[in-house]
Amino acid sequence: MSTLKPYLQLTRPANLVTAIADILAGLAIAQFTFSDFSPAYLVLSTLGLYGGGVVMNDVFDAKLDSIERPERPIPSGKVPLRSATMLGISLLFIGILAAAMFSFLSGMIALVIAMLTVLYNRFAKHHVFLGPLTMGMCRGANLILGMSVIPESLSQWGLIAILPIAYIFAITLISQDEVHGGKKRTLYIAALLYLIVLVAQLTVAQRLGNILYTIPFVLLHTWLIGRPLFNAIQNPIGPLIGKAVKAGVISLIVMNASWCVAFGLLPLGIAVLALLPLSMLLAKVFAVT
Repeated sequence: MSTLKPYLQLTRPANLVTAIADILAGLAIAQFTFSDFSPAYLVLSTLGLYGGGVVMNDVFDAKLDSIERPERPIPSGKVPLRSATMLGISLLFIGILAAAMFSFLSGMIALVIAMLTVLYNRFAKHHVFLGPLTMGMCRGANLILGMSVIPESLSQWGLIAILPIAYIFAITLISQDEVHGGKKRTLYIAALLYLIVLVAQLTVAQRLGNILYTIPFVLLHTWLIGRPLFNAIQNPIGPLIGKAVKAGVISLIVMNASWCVAFGLLPLGIAVLALLPLSMLLAKVFAVT
């Protein structure tokens, strides 16, 4: 287990749970009922895509991490760079293949996600605007991957993917200051983007007649992301910004649960919310960022 743990660290297990929540939210938006066939291939796909993406993140950052985060698996020597590269590529391939086994459309969406992850890790990551945008597009496409279970839903609700793009843009934007500390302006921009997402969810829930059930989920999400972000705004130092980033990532589960409830699938929303303790437990063992 001691030799396996560094490899697991590379895949960010706590974050992998949030990727599953994306797929389940996409199913809810598409009004999938689980009665006709199983979306297991899509769940496997997102695990491969997200896991491969974060592994390749550490592969491309190996030299920088040797200076800023020498305790990480690759710079510490616990995982050879070549082995990490093979793991990342293999996971991305599994992600594409699993989606393609579900449908051609899902396979194409998975291919786009894989390409976006490589684009982010290799070129866009350290760009102040393109980095957050590309990472946000990865998460938005992941929601669309879940919606591809019923292709007709994409024409009606596909634009909802803009909201996780905005949400992840906010998280990625503030994470750029996680090591050295940052500016309050960046944190205020993130707060505004968070607010847009929360208001949009309530608006959709109101339109669909599910506002009363959705409000508690949105309030929980607001509290989980708002408290650490407020602390970081008061004192924008690296450790507090890191806590705000960690809270934003893990709270993706609550955002996805809110989508489930907003679209009238309260039991699925509760099931997604039940993933939160698992993600928080894993976050205590494995790094989130």
